[in-house]
Amino acid sequence: MTTSRSLGPSVLLIEDDEGTRTALRRDLDARGYRVDEAADGHAGRDRWAAARPDVVLLDLGLPDMDGTALIRHIRREAQTPILVLSARDAESTKIEALELGADDYVTKPFGMGELHARLRAVIRRAAGPGADASGRLVVGDLVLDTAAHKVTVAGVAVDLTPREFEVLRVLLAHRGRLVTRGRLLRAVWGGAYTREDHYVHVYVSQVRRKLAAADHAGSLRDVIATEPGVGYRVSDE
Repeated sequence: MTTSRSLGPSVLLIEDDEGTRTALRRDLDARGYRVDEAADGHAGRDRWAAARPDVVLLDLGLPDMDGTALIRHIRREAQTPILVLSARDAESTKIEALELGADDYVTKPFGMGELHARLRAVIRRAAGPGADASGRLVVGDLVLDTAAHKVTVAGVAVDLTPREFEVLRVLLAHRGRLVTRGRLLRAVWGGAYTREDHYVHVYVSQVRRKLAAADHAGSLRDVIATEPGVGYRVSDE
């Protein structure tokens, strides 16, 4: 497993061919992505659970399991974008992967330009309906940039953990609408977490604290409002 030190979106690359994996990792790293890699399905599943990346690049022909099993596993837990990279070009295979929950499918061999265009597109779509054309979610002085994986308040960077970033992304993507605690749990932690309301309370509190520390002008006071007993709502103003 290799991790870059850049600050862009995090990518989990699950690919058994070492040459392909190395070439992709180098290219992604050079373009500012933070890259984890795994050579088989079990390692990929473990890395996904531990790191919760922004996007998964997945080969279907893995040595220990079919990649479709990983799509099923991830979709039971979360909505992490999945971009399939596979030599399998049968229409039925593509349809199966997409219906299981993959966000896009690129057939090998592929050009790097096409891959990066598809990758940027799935990251933008993951930002939700409230994002602008470049994948940014903006509420007043608060900007969450999904492509750069960065949050700023009036230009001041806010250092969020991956899970905090995802909590804020979900709330901003539904600005003006009530997000129940259950919906936030399912979106960020996955369907297996239905009773752990304390996770939501702790993480929303941490996000609020970090935003307040960067909000020197006080413009974001109460930007994440609590609906008692139900959930949270981000101001639409």
